[in-house]
Amino acid sequence: MTEKATLLIVDDELSMREFLEIMLGAEGYGVDTAESGRRAKAMVDENAYDLVLCDIRLGDISGLEVLRRAKADNPDTVVIMISAYATAENAVEAMNEGAYDYLPKPFDNDELKQTVAKALELKTLSDEKKLLDDELQQSMHFGLLVGNSPRMMHIYEVIEQIAPTRTNVMITGESGTGKELIARAIHNQSSRSDRPFVVINCGSIPESLMESEFFGYKKGAFTGASQDKKGLFEAAHTGTIFLDEVGELSLPMQVRLLRVVQERSFKPVGSNDDLCVDIRIVSATNKQVEEEVIAGRFREDLYYRLNVVEIKVPPLRERKGDLRALAQHFLEKYARDAGKEMTKISSYAVDLLHKYDFPGNIRELENLIERSVALSSTNILLPDNLSLSIHKRRWIEGIENRRFDLDEVPKGVFLDSILEQIERAYLEKALSCTSGNKHKAAELLGITFRSFRYRCSKLGIEKPE
Repeated sequence: MTEKATLLIVDDELSMREFLEIMLGAEGYGVDTAESGRRAKAMVDENAYDLVLCDIRLGDISGLEVLRRAKADNPDTVVIMISAYATAENAVEAMNEGAYDYLPKPFDNDELKQTVAKALELKTLSDEKKLLDDELQQSMHFGLLVGNSPRMMHIYEVIEQIAPTRTNVMITGESGTGKELIARAIHNQSSRSDRPFVVINCGSIPESLMESEFFGYKKGAFTGASQDKKGLFEAAHTGTIFLDEVGELSLPMQVRLLRVVQERSFKPVGSNDDLCVDIRIVSATNKQVEEEVIAGRFREDLYYRLNVVEIKVPPLRERKGDLRALAQHFLEKYARDAGKEMTKISSYAVDLLHKYDFPGNIRELENLIERSVALSSTNILLPDNLSLSIHKRRWIEGIENRRFDLDEVPKGVFLDSILEQIERAYLEKALSCTSGNKHKAAELLGITFRSFRYRCSKLGIEKPE
């Protein structure tokens, strides 16, 4: 934000304008100045400034009018008021009008720079949050599906095309990639959306109970059948049935299922009468079904009946562009459930996530974020909160222990992550040397206490005074 931020300084004293222009320009900001309130109002009309630093007493109009105009033109503009005639009433009025802060003259130069830096950082976080919210809104095309990578956008297009039809769909992909969510999206986008969506996990039902669970039974069909029981296929009538892990079905059950797929009818156990159902069948498997067919473990005729349209779901390692949006989605979900005000994942934490392959796919990511939220004591998800595999921990240790190596630059580095790690190391070392006394630690580092406290807060470092 520092290199790109644009500031407007409004003060009727030439010496103050020049001083602030030089001081803040040296910090890397783009600085404009205005000598009057009317000139400032015209400038905020013409330009979208990131921050306006405005004296409250100007020669022509009140700085509060500039504040109101700046916030009216661009509500995201940060406004800091300054005055040599500071009063509690002026401060309250300015804050009520939307000012970020109110500083009396003469002010401490370091304090002013820190106030400007913190205000701009908070604005950056707010802008990123809004941008991410927009991305998430655009990504969540169908229920809880998140992601706008090319692979996912193609899946959304297929869902839109096939949802209105009755065509059987087979969803393939590794465990944890979100196959059931896609099945639900197909159902929710169809004309059956207000009808039942019945899930059958074909790998969790014992073989001896599968037929009666699928198709139901009549009273007296076997010992213990004291009354009629409706099967899952009948329960899905007029809706959608989702056969998860369909590759786990035994060959005898595949024969029974083939008849249902072909004729949309079946006989409950112990019945002589066919029961007709209006259902759409969506199936899913993490197996290579073609290989199962070749090996004789899955009927070829059933495979072609179920796999009229196939949706291949990519593993998370092949859609890393969606990782940040997914992590943010889970962060907000579990922070809300836990009653925590966590809204952001640090850039370093995101870097670490991108380096990990996630063999458990989205399910593993969700579990990781849920656990991290539960264990976090800050409002930002930091790298320390992430509990990754031993492979990932070794990668983290390599980053923490490495020296400056400019030869790495041509290969690509995460500069923000490196600088954040260095800053953290110095802050924690200073705290360690002073037994947690922040005032003394700030002196060791040659910075103000306010600056030290701000840096610790930014990185989630909490130590006793």
